[in-house]
Amino acid sequence: MKTECIIFDWAGTTVDYGCFAPVKAFIEAFKKFGIEPTIDEVRAPMGMLKHDHIETMMKGERISKLWEEVHNRKWTEADVDAVYEESERGIMEILKNYAEPKPYVIETVAKIREMGIKIGSTTGYTAEMMDIVAPKAEELGYTPDIYFSPSDTENYGRPYPYMIFKNMEHLKVSSVKSVIKVGDTISDIKEGVNAGVTTIGIIEGSSLMALSQEEFEALSSEEQNKLCYEVTKKFKNAGADYVVRDIRGVLDIIEK
Repeated sequence: MKTECIIFDWAGTTVDYGCFAPVKAFIEAFKKFGIEPTIDEVRAPMGMLKHDHIETMMKGERISKLWEEVHNRKWTEADVDAVYEESERGIMEILKNYAEPKPYVIETVAKIREMGIKIGSTTGYTAEMMDIVAPKAEELGYTPDIYFSPSDTENYGRPYPYMIFKNMEHLKVSSVKSVIKVGDTISDIKEGVNAGVTTIGIIEGSSLMALSQEEFEALSSEEQNKLCYEVTKKFKNAGADYVVRDIRGVLDIIEK
């Protein structure tokens, strides 16, 4: 069926190579409470609603145990709220520095538009965060036709499919069969699967890859290929229909 709409994620997919803004905010927020999470603990829930992300981290065996050791009690929902609020303050302070479009995004989106395809987007960021990210990204050359955050769906973020349906409604898309969802996290893929749309995982600059552009480019070709293979497996295991090295690969998948 002809592709009518492509729905992109933001951080790690179209902007913020490596999805570092939320990572830095989460790490610093936990440190304020005496806990230093690992990169893997921070990255694993990436793409979820930010409050759910914090709660998922708290439920992890190591962090739960550390919380008891540091605070002499088990964590509570009030603690989740407190860490979340701290992370919100932190990310709002740094977001404007993490809105630069990733390589090939501007020219690839332009080619997609030339094909008459609409550009939608979903995000794990709140509306307040997007008030910072979207204008900065537009200033730097990237803007979708519309975006929706969990703030628009009564805080039912990924993996719920409602943000995708909001895009479809606003852009007047006829069927889920003509929609492609592109993202860089497991939550992105699950969102697309739950919506019944075609899903594409992007490798380079993704949260799953978890490297800066400089770190990735410093790897040997063999190391890069090995990492890409590992990320591809994770996307496929989550249900991705396709996996591409970078956003240019989306052009090869579009049904004309």
